[in-house]
Amino acid sequence: MIDGWTTIGDETQVYPFASIGQIPQDLKFRGEESRLEIGANNIFREFVTIHRGTRGGGGVTSIGDRNVFMAYVHVAHDCHVGNDTIFGNTATLGGHVTVEDFANIAAGSGVHQFCRVGRHAFIGGYSVVTKDALPYAKTVGSRPARIFGVNTIGLMRRGFPPEVVSKLKRTFRYLMQSKLNTTGALTRIEQDRSLACEEVQYLVNFVRSAQRGVILRRATRRTEEMAEE
Repeated sequence: MIDGWTTIGDETQVYPFASIGQIPQDLKFRGEESRLEIGANNIFREFVTIHRGTRGGGGVTSIGDRNVFMAYVHVAHDCHVGNDTIFGNTATLGGHVTVEDFANIAAGSGVHQFCRVGRHAFIGGYSVVTKDALPYAKTVGSRPARIFGVNTIGLMRRGFPPEVVSKLKRTFRYLMQSKLNTTGALTRIEQDRSLACEEVQYLVNFVRSAQRGVILRRATRRTEEMAEE
């Protein structure tokens, strides 16, 4: 079912029982004109639901290019999804969520409304994200979710140079293993010229621009062992 003011780019595949462009599940919605804009080469598998925007959220839900939405994924009103993302089965976005390029949200995970998921982030299966999920990181767990280090495998698969991955790892040590508070850690990162690169600066800007805070809780040894099991 494709409904409403919905535009869909070339070569996008919509599988049986998907519902694309229906009205939002927002009690403030009063039938106003709102849109769903979908780019090219996306895949929407069975029972995916994508809702269009609301006046209060800007009136637009947007999906970029080359994204994969596995069965039963839900994208709520006024969400903005970038390019080349992957959503596992039953992954759910609340309203007004932003998911940036190359993010991977695994099966059963939920992202709270108004949160952001950064570029190249990996959200582990059945996680609950109630603050912004850091770019380049592995975020796993439920209340609270925790950081399991840099998404090294994902970055290497996408061609990140080893020196950039190394800089990101050292940046995360400042944020999570030093005794500095977040403001102090960000200042120290920017002062450390050996870390200078576009990716590190983007990470710093992402943390500073967070409206709901960011997930910075480090995984304990026990949680790491449970994740490996």
